[in-house]
Amino acid sequence: MLERLKLRDTGPAPSMVFELAPRLNLFAGDNGLGKTFVLDVSWFALTGTWPGYPAAPRRGPAAKPEIVREMRAGEVAHRIASSFDFEEQYWETFHPPEFFSRAGLVFYARVDGSFSVWDPLRPAGPLRFPPGGKSMGPVPGFHFTPSQIWNGLTADDHDGSVLCNGLVRDWTTWQLRRDSTFDLLTRVLEVLSQMPGETLRPGASTTRVSLHDVRDIPTLDMPYGNVPVVLASAGMKRILSFAYLLVWMWREHVEAAKLRNVAPERNLVVLVDEVEAHLHPRWQRVILPALLRVSRELEAAIETQLFITTHAPLVLASAEPHFDEARDALFLFDLDGAEVTVSKPAWKPRGDASSWLTSDVFDLAQARSVEAERAILDAMAAMRRPDLPIEDAKRIHEELHEVLKDTDPFWARWLVRARQAGLTP
Repeated sequence: MLERLKLRDTGPAPSMVFELAPRLNLFAGDNGLGKTFVLDVSWFALTGTWPGYPAAPRRGPAAKPEIVREMRAGEVAHRIASSFDFEEQYWETFHPPEFFSRAGLVFYARVDGSFSVWDPLRPAGPLRFPPGGKSMGPVPGFHFTPSQIWNGLTADDHDGSVLCNGLVRDWTTWQLRRDSTFDLLTRVLEVLSQMPGETLRPGASTTRVSLHDVRDIPTLDMPYGNVPVVLASAGMKRILSFAYLLVWMWREHVEAAKLRNVAPERNLVVLVDEVEAHLHPRWQRVILPALLRVSRELEAAIETQLFITTHAPLVLASAEPHFDEARDALFLFDLDGAEVTVSKPAWKPRGDASSWLTSDVFDLAQARSVEAERAILDAMAAMRRPDLPIEDAKRIHEELHEVLKDTDPFWARWLVRARQAGLTP
């Protein structure tokens, strides 16, 4: 588990420090301030590898880029620093020999539909050894494009080793066997989509969808009929990918533990970028509570730490019944002039999504369109003027009616002022 992350001369700010919570860490703020960047750095902090491009250091005569993490691997606490080598152009790190042997599982869902999985017992490629070869280097992770999640992942070397069969083949195989893995997939899907009438449930049979694809395609039982998973909506595909890779990761980890003659891990870190991506509001308000409990389906004793970025007020509203300040934290990214700042405000329930929109988390003056907000602000200023000219009152009245019609609560307030100005009967 990652307990503290300190960044210097790297990323959007000269320095950033995160005192992380053991269960849920929420990251909110405007685009371009570093939320995804922090997830990428967290992956690096946990695995010693990068999920894509390495973090870019700041340059200059005084720059000393550094990433420091404090974390636990099993019962052992580690403080590990990485510095950027400008000459060799890589992040140089010394890891204790035992660090990568028992560092827990890491699961990363990115907003573009790609996923990464890291298993300390099951490398996705050749292991790297430091000079002298006395201790194991970082374990390569599994990186899936959206297509590879569905169709399978093979090794980069020439022997064509199959690292993952993919959702379509594995789902079909598990279903035909009717073994515990298929039961686990069914339960995980139910947890991640638990809504009346919309819970994702595997269909009883497979089907063919094309003359050019000989595979039997799994299906979903929907209220309106049986749907092949490859033809599901974008939001459903994200949930299906999430559920499948969680189950695949745990199943393969348990098998690797048997082969290595060790106990399976009991720590899991889940990173999710824009958890609301592709999801209807009905799904946005259930996905976070679902993620808080889904790992228990894998293993009752597993401890899970979540890192979640979001732009959705409904996601934050959905956290209110579950947020525990002793185990959870909210981090807020802001732009102060030309400098990015990160704060850890005290958790304050807002009650509903509109209140979250107008809170300091999202900084909107009104939970309305830009045009309606401008018209209402003009009207509020006008209502404070006892000598408001009739021409100005007419203009504001027309602008408000154009953008609000008669459905907005503010319209009733304005009508009182309009009657006083003689604009209405």
